[in-house]
Amino acid sequence: MAADNEIKSVSLVLPVYNEEDNVQPLYEALSATMAGLALPCEVVLVNDGSSDDTAGRLDAVAERDERFVVIHLRRNFGQTAAMAAGFDHATGDVVIAMDADLQNDPTDIPKLLDKMAEGYDVVSGWRRDRKDKFLTRILPSKIANWMISTMTGVRLHDYGCSLKAYRREVLRDVRLYGEMHRYIPALAYWAGGSVAEVVVTHHARRFGKSKYGLSRILRVLLDLFTVKFLLAYSTKPIQVFGRWGIMAGALGFLLALYLSVEKLFFNVNIGNRPLLLLAVLLLLVGVQLVTMGLMAEVQVRTYYESQNKPIYRIRRVVRHGEGVEEPGPTPAG
Repeated sequence: MAADNEIKSVSLVLPVYNEEDNVQPLYEALSATMAGLALPCEVVLVNDGSSDDTAGRLDAVAERDERFVVIHLRRNFGQTAAMAAGFDHATGDVVIAMDADLQNDPTDIPKLLDKMAEGYDVVSGWRRDRKDKFLTRILPSKIANWMISTMTGVRLHDYGCSLKAYRREVLRDVRLYGEMHRYIPALAYWAGGSVAEVVVTHHARRFGKSKYGLSRILRVLLDLFTVKFLLAYSTKPIQVFGRWGIMAGALGFLLALYLSVEKLFFNVNIGNRPLLLLAVLLLLVGVQLVTMGLMAEVQVRTYYESQNKPIYRIRRVVRHGEGVEEPGPTPAG
């Protein structure tokens, strides 16, 4: 294994939301897996505003095992924000994200690490044999995976699988918003990283209930459009707005020129013609789109200057039984 690909330490990041019955079996499964790894390991458990006894059970785990760190968010910010909080507090040079509902199998972690040792920056899990309902989970997932792969150019079978391994330097270049945690492989690839995929085990949920449903599809679709824009035009928005603006403006100009020739040389009455309104509309739209492109260029500069703004607020961090207050900025609104 090349020195550059050497893995020295591993951080496991798990968002947790209302999984009180899964905390103890999750702890046992993770402990058994870490015992078989010849690497320093830590587990960052992010309590995403759980309303049951998840917080207390997570604290109990952190109190008895110093390898486990618990982060309590002030409210339910969502899976993407919880992952971002975990990534920011992870210390390993390889960070592995996974779900806390025991549908991901911790025994697959060595498989991801072995693939990453070949030199990849991101290794994504593929739940080839999913234990979910076909109509409400598997079919929408297949459609979403096809759309994401087509629009981003990064071909993966299972973008929705949370079990993924990332090199730390890749995560430094990725800022997460909305539901964008699933798009990290595409964002990493865009930043020059290499992406691989391995088949992983998927279990049926034993305790609790799924937090995902068909209502999430719309949010995923909207974030897909955002990712496509970020991948293709994030540093050159004028290429999007300006292109359509010039096309609309040029068409409007040609129509206006045609109407002007008819009026000036053939004395045709053009005042009540819909074509005149269309020409004016296209000219105005063209000017507006070009102006939007220029404004977006300015905003892009601001965007890249303001990457330190967090998307989560932490109540406290528990390390080996000690609660430490870490208040963040007051949430907007």
